[in-house]
Amino acid sequence: MNRTAFTLLGACGAALIGGAGMAGAADISQVPARNIVVFYPGSSGMEWILTGTEHGGAKGVKRGELCIGCHTDEKAKSDESAEIGAKIAAGEKTKSAALEPTPIKGKPGSIPVSVQVAHDGANLYLRLSWKDTKFSSGNKMDPDNPIKAAYMLEEPGKVDMDSTGGCWATCHTDVRTMPGVTDDKKTKYVKDGNLAAGKFFDLNQYRSGKGGVMVDGYIADKRVMEGGKALTEAKGELKDGTWTVTFVRKFAGGEGDVKLESGKAYNFGIAIHDDHTAGRYHYVSFGYMLGIDTKADITAVKM
Repeated sequence: MNRTAFTLLGACGAALIGGAGMAGAADISQVPARNIVVFYPGSSGMEWILTGTEHGGAKGVKRGELCIGCHTDEKAKSDESAEIGAKIAAGEKTKSAALEPTPIKGKPGSIPVSVQVAHDGANLYLRLSWKDTKFSSGNKMDPDNPIKAAYMLEEPGKVDMDSTGGCWATCHTDVRTMPGVTDDKKTKYVKDGNLAAGKFFDLNQYRSGKGGVMVDGYIADKRVMEGGKALTEAKGELKDGTWTVTFVRKFAGGEGDVKLESGKAYNFGIAIHDDHTAGRYHYVSFGYMLGIDTKADITAVKM
């Protein structure tokens, strides 16, 4: 696939930065958007992806080929994400079994998300917006939070299988909420994860409950939902049927924060929980590259 860069251009730099160097949702809304479809993955952990009898692209993934190389084509405006999500959410079988053994009746298989990114040399500004699905299963797995939105960043080459499928490097069939797993304490992790060695994914999340809560954590040998120092703001709003979530994070943070630099690109993916869902009952994107002043799937240019 020709990985066409989406460069954030335009004469909106002056409006992006406020008097204190921070940006709000109204400012970054002027930045051109890249549309990414997040889809329902069911229990398709990394082990499933690497099993050739189940996943036709297993050999390609093992060779380092990208999931978006097979399933999306930006130039041709082709994206199989919605089709994949619909089949999994409905409980359709793959070659031997359904990736969702307990389908949630009526749950949409995917959500189109508008992604806007920019920076000012010291901070990254990321805005996600999507139409509220208005879907309600009546099963509030996470009663405090109607929605959660998150993104992950990783420095390429650190984590095994990091650039093939985004968050799949952290998703395994032996973690809690996966079919047949009885250990309710095992969280997401990366193979040979080691925070000190830089083998981790940086994780930022917004939770809509309790007036809005921001989470700055990471995933290494386990998932830790605290401790990060880079995220300075996470705000969300449901207005006119559309959710808008805006993150502001510093280029440099602390332990568990990926240090961002101009001229570099990072593995990037997003996830959305709707309908008070928890665990694996969410929507995820394929893995993309986010560039800072450099060509990538999404390129944040200094404004």
